[in-house]
Amino acid sequence: MHSLLLAATLCLAQTPPAPTTAPAPAPAPAALMVAPPTAPQPTPIQPLTFYSESFPYTWDHVIPLSINLGGLKVTSIFFNKRVVERGFFNLFKGAEFGTRAQVEVTNTGTLPKIPGFAVAVMDKDGRLLGAASGGTKFGTVKPGETETFDLNFTQVKERLGAGDKFFLAIELRN
Repeated sequence: MHSLLLAATLCLAQTPPAPTTAPAPAPAPAALMVAPPTAPQPTPIQPLTFYSESFPYTWDHVIPLSINLGGLKVTSIFFNKRVVERGFFNLFKGAEFGTRAQVEVTNTGTLPKIPGFAVAVMDKDGRLLGAASGGTKFGTVKPGETETFDLNFTQVKERLGAGDKFFLAIELRN
């Protein structure tokens, strides 16, 4: 047992060797060098036909437009609340079913169109009062066809009646 303690004491009493400076590693051959990582390249954006403009705003009145974007003619926009005028035994008369911007378009081109719309309503001080978006969900607007799109305002919509101007953006895919 004493010999074990003596061996343990001797091991603890030894001082570690002084650190030596290691030689610098030799440069790797060019064939083995790895290039530093590069930033990922963004996915290329699909080509779109794009339009954006601001217009004077009125609530609950049809606003005529004359926009022709790649064979899609935008003829009007209408901001209002969906209200049931007549109902089953007048149960639903006057019921509200959301706030919308209704956009009417006609495809004057020779190919089907896939439009997407965004609209933002601002007050006279430039404050955002609401925003909505929408477009085709299934299918296309066929050549010669006229279609109406409802862009829904969801949570922020109560001050839309006080709007002064609106911005309309359209993305068009063929």
